[in-house]
Amino acid sequence: MHVVVRKYTATPDVLAEARPKLADLEATMRGLPGFVAYYFVETDGGLATITVADDASGTAESMRRAADWVRQNLLTRSSLSAPEVTQGQTLIHATR
Repeated sequence: MHVVVRKYTATPDVLAEARPKLADLEATMRGLPGFVAYYFVETDGGLATITVADDASGTAESMRRAADWVRQNLLTRSSLSAPEVTQGQTLIHATR
């Protein structure tokens, strides 16, 4: 599996605008090729997203879809930084 973590700094208005639209974002990400999991996390300084897919093509597509979703859904996007992106192959997968 392949994972991509995107960390953004954002003002509270970005999160306030995003919250009522997260079901749409979830549906967008569930449609990824090789979808495994998606997380949208509120952080102290903004937000982070984590996408898990079968391979790098799925996580690459998630980055494209995330950028499109932000452009189409967040009027406050100017208060959202470009993401700090970390990605790689999963070495261990453990769940409860």
